[in-house]
Amino acid sequence: MPKVSSVIVPYAAYLRVYEPLAAFPEPERGHWARYARRPGLPSYQDELRLALADVVPTPPVPVPVRESEDAFVLEADGVVLVCPWRTRLRGWQALGELAEEFPPPVLDALLPPFVRRQAAEDYERWMAEHPDARPWIRTATWQVPINWFVLVSDEEREYDGGSRSSSGSARSAGEAPVLRYRTPMVEARRRVARGLRALRTAMDEGPLVDGLVDVGRWLEEFHPRSLVELDYGGLVHALPAGALEDDHSAADVAEGIAALRRGDGVTAGEAYGRLVERWRSVRDLRSAN
Repeated sequence: MPKVSSVIVPYAAYLRVYEPLAAFPEPERGHWARYARRPGLPSYQDELRLALADVVPTPPVPVPVRESEDAFVLEADGVVLVCPWRTRLRGWQALGELAEEFPPPVLDALLPPFVRRQAAEDYERWMAEHPDARPWIRTATWQVPINWFVLVSDEEREYDGGSRSSSGSARSAGEAPVLRYRTPMVEARRRVARGLRALRTAMDEGPLVDGLVDVGRWLEEFHPRSLVELDYGGLVHALPAGALEDDHSAADVAEGIAALRRGDGVTAGEAYGRLVERWRSVRDLRSAN
């Protein structure tokens, strides 16, 4: 893997699926089995730094020329689980979403039209040859989508506060806090189904329902013994330390859905209000940038 800088790249959260080696056909299964035994496997910051290095040249390279052969790896109950980066595929998909994020003049300055056009044509040709391709990782900048919290439980929350210097300055890359949730695929799918039933009973179709339907369909693409991970990633640098330690957004979402199931709109509204207030500082920081 190429050497990368130590600069922290912040403000993106991730939803990842780790599949058991048995889910991969050969020869890919053998590749990941060998890969998992390597020392010094990369982190999410390494992936982001490599991706950002491609947009520095002129003209920028928004999508890698070759697909990444890297992955995130973990072991659960003696089983090796792998989450391939698939950086090229995700880059193409992210390009398709940029028009919703930036006005045309800003988008043209970031990525000239001819660069986007060429990438779109490459993606169309590639998808014709790989119609069943899907990413193992979803990324959200400046937020954790509410529908992601539906997949997990507060009991699955893992928080490591890292450390600060004596002056209270920002943490270095090796000291960054971690906030994540990990849950078995079967639990994530069950929560999606229960959440959809409650939401559809209480409200009309809308962005929240549509988003949960979309993530539920995505989860169906993976091995039933996979592990689902919601990782705050670089968002830990956008939240004050105390706010991060006290962040129980998954519990608020679960309480809101349970209240909707009971027909208790007041309690559901209060849970949603706590969620909105908690993420207000991140929205303000995004606006400032």
